[in-house]
Amino acid sequence: MEHYIVNGGKRLEGSVTISGAKNAALAIIPAAILAGESCRIDNLPQIEDVRLFANILSGIGAKTEFVESGSLLIDPSTINTYDVTADMVSSFRASYYLLGALLGRYGRAKVALPGGCTIGARPIDLHIKGFRALGAKVCIEKGAVCVEGERLTGAEIYLDIASVGATINIMLAAVRAEGRTVIVNAAKEPYIVDLANFLNMMGASVKGAGTDTIKISGKKKLHGRNYSIIPDMMEAGTFMIAAAATGGDVVINNVIPTHLEAISAKLMEAGASVEEGDDGRDFYIRVKADKPLRSVNIKTLPYPGFPTDLQQPMTALLATARGTSIITETLFEDRFKHVSELCRMGADIRVRGQSAVIDGRQGLDGTRLYASDLRAGAALVVAALAASGKSDIYNIHYIDRGYERFEEKLRALGADIERVE
Repeated sequence: MEHYIVNGGKRLEGSVTISGAKNAALAIIPAAILAGESCRIDNLPQIEDVRLFANILSGIGAKTEFVESGSLLIDPSTINTYDVTADMVSSFRASYYLLGALLGRYGRAKVALPGGCTIGARPIDLHIKGFRALGAKVCIEKGAVCVEGERLTGAEIYLDIASVGATINIMLAAVRAEGRTVIVNAAKEPYIVDLANFLNMMGASVKGAGTDTIKISGKKKLHGRNYSIIPDMMEAGTFMIAAAATGGDVVINNVIPTHLEAISAKLMEAGASVEEGDDGRDFYIRVKADKPLRSVNIKTLPYPGFPTDLQQPMTALLATARGTSIITETLFEDRFKHVSELCRMGADIRVRGQSAVIDGRQGLDGTRLYASDLRAGAALVVAALAASGKSDIYNIHYIDRGYERFEEKLRALGADIERVE
């Protein structure tokens, strides 16, 4: 089993370039099915989830080819089945986007209930509500979701919560439905905007992405396009936190600063310096922490609030900040699994319901650690980088699902981290 060996206490310095956004990639790859023609997706992160999705598309008959670093050619015209089996998706939650894409393009789909990180209940009831509102028949049988609707019709769909997954899936189905669809209380994350831009370039009519009301005028035909996805705000945020946690000075290139305003605000509140700039080609953010950090309170919220995906790395940072911090998790009920591992490093953290109370201490001690999910793994790496001594971090396959060449990028910043068998 591969794991990381981290010798902590090294200050991160230098520059790092952020890869394409994982969450945007996992929405845009299945969206290519809707064109029925070849599409090329650029700036994809070279991570396990992207490779899994390409393999799933190949498994249902599409032609997929990684033509160069970060670029994927998809020809969906050869798809010959609409049945996505459990073997294909057992460890991959974003596979449920195939429901909307296949339903929109072919009028039917059968997708096994997905797997993924265990961070709490993530039901698909809002996805089903949306499909039914568009006129599809939906049932769950033998562990799979079956949808069928040869003639989808636009509708007004109110989401009880601003679900990113449900918003994306409804968008995928609705762009080929007859008439007008309105999604009310839609999610506003940058991935939604990126998907809408891709769909519009294929000939769709999607307006209002990035607001809480999205209006879609269905089109009978879409066409293939080349498209480059946005930078990954979660990867950028992780490096921002790692820079501050190690007392470092890091320039983070290829970012969209407005996507990172919530994390920038909290790092500055904690005492770090955050500077935005433009080098004439890309935007960058520079994070510098040359004095002890202080406690802050955080409450996770849908975008543009503080992202739940960065709650866990931020917990690692606050474990060594002066004073008492409180992190309240409002989106997932089981996203504090990393806390027990941080406590084994000497952190003083108490979980009370959906909140974690963190009494910062001067330092953490390296030890053997086990990641429980993707962002928990990132949190343990941040903690190990800031700790004194050696840490062995296991279950790094979770980290590989969302971070491209993570240890290589950290080493380039001066970290002592190695992947070993």
